[in-house]
Amino acid sequence: METYLFLSNWTDQGLQAVKGTVDRTTEAVATMERFGVRIFETYWTVGPYDLVFVAECPDQATAHAVELQLGARGNIRSTAMRAFNRDEMSAVLDKLG
Repeated sequence: METYLFLSNWTDQGLQAVKGTVDRTTEAVATMERFGVRIFETYWTVGPYDLVFVAECPDQATAHAVELQLGARGNIRSTAMRAFNRDEMSAVLDKLG
């Protein structure tokens, strides 16, 4: 499994219905889990992003399929960003020689 950060912003539609964000996020997590994604945490944030999901995905294709599935609902737009832990980054650096 690979770790990903899903950085999400509300669309105009999502912001107009902001009071439902907790319920919609519960539904989004259930959708992600159906794709085989394991959610570690969900955060509502202040700054350039409105929501951040910390998750493990089987692969990059799954991460992007989840992005598309959630985006199709019209409430958020997301970017999936691969995250490397210390050991994974060390393995990347070892390839440099």
